[in-house]
Amino acid sequence: MQASPLERLLRHDRRWMLGGLSLVIVLCWTYLIAEAALMARGGSLLMTATGGAWTLLEAGLMLLMWGLMMVAMMLPSAAPMLLLHATLTRRRRARGEAAAATGLFASGYLIIWMLFSLVAVLLQYGLQQAVLLSPMLALTSQGVAGLVLIGAGLYQWSPLKEACLRHCRSPLEFVLTRWREGRRGALVMGLHHGAYCLGCCWMLMLLLFVGGVMSLVWIAGLALWVLVEKLAPAGHWLGRLLGGVLVAWGGMALWVALT
Repeated sequence: MQASPLERLLRHDRRWMLGGLSLVIVLCWTYLIAEAALMARGGSLLMTATGGAWTLLEAGLMLLMWGLMMVAMMLPSAAPMLLLHATLTRRRRARGEAAAATGLFASGYLIIWMLFSLVAVLLQYGLQQAVLLSPMLALTSQGVAGLVLIGAGLYQWSPLKEACLRHCRSPLEFVLTRWREGRRGALVMGLHHGAYCLGCCWMLMLLLFVGGVMSLVWIAGLALWVLVEKLAPAGHWLGRLLGGVLVAWGGMALWVALT
């Protein structure tokens, strides 16, 4: 059966959306790989911000690094929601109804993670001033690392995590219950979805300080886990399983630190 004009437009939109998302993600990962390589050789400008007080430029570079890292890690798991919003927007326009661009929704989502990046930079600065981070930005204290692991593990079992993960795993339910009209509405929807995503993953992102903020293996592992937790059929139960593993790992780290 030949596809209708609307179906062809929807396929066209999906291809463009997936292409655009893929390009942004690849560019962010390219930056992270290049920056990690430079830091390993001691040639990165970020290396100047690993000790002592930061200049405004150094703080800006750290914020840029965290922001691009959050985009690289979180945008893949947000793709189903963005594609659904784009599809609904196209269908509404085909019926002659007003509909805001998906870019506004994406902007709201990313604003939330940029705010998290700002908090992460401040936390990193505090840890560095306390001489608790290595040059690759990993915690040097087994005790502190153990507490972070236990905290992240317990959070995996918390009602807040469960509620936020449910919204992240059900884009259609989110749209049905949170849809808002207009350009401002699309932005607010993106902010709401970003807030749920943040509530789901913020403790996992803090684990970057355990494995090393500039460890590509650690970054990729956490990004893959977020994707599995949100998209896999058993993602909810896998998240709880990870919680138990993190608590056990953190307990062992504390034991080592105290003995």
